[in-house]
Amino acid sequence: MNKQRAHYRAHYVDKASTQTLREGLEEYYAMNSHVADPRELPTEFGKVLLAHDVSHVVYGCDTTLYNELKILPLIWWTSDYTFGKHLKTIQDPTIGLAVRGMYKDFLEARGALWLYVSIGFVLLQLLPELVFLWLKTRQRQRWVPFMEFEPLLDRPLLEIRQDFDLLPLMK
Repeated sequence: MNKQRAHYRAHYVDKASTQTLREGLEEYYAMNSHVADPRELPTEFGKVLLAHDVSHVVYGCDTTLYNELKILPLIWWTSDYTFGKHLKTIQDPTIGLAVRGMYKDFLEARGALWLYVSIGFVLLQLLPELVFLWLKTRQRQRWVPFMEFEPLLDRPLLEIRQDFDLLPLMK
């Protein structure tokens, strides 16, 4: 990533972005060349990974460790992909194997000590926001579609965020 791109802030992270979800997803992949494009993976794992990436765009989360740790609880508390569904998904032999492979690759690239120390520090920073998000999402009645996001692809992000009452959850 060059210096100019390093200072570029993605449009999809702007809570008032009028990009379509499809445009935001393309920007997400363009800015995150280190992220494998799950549309090129023919497996069930690719479908789950794509839904996760779509969530990054819908919730306006980049790929920093802070936002990676924030996005799963945010998905569980605001979408139809609950914690229970997540546990069942990662127990699937194909998906579970792929997740373990990604985790192993990440550990080899960074090291276990770096990973766990980093997660600890970031969780300390993230904890107040997670408590806030949990309190704000406890009474939700409108759920963001996780796996069935295709009907949203050509809708503006601002409209999606308004429709699913996500704006109060975004910075």
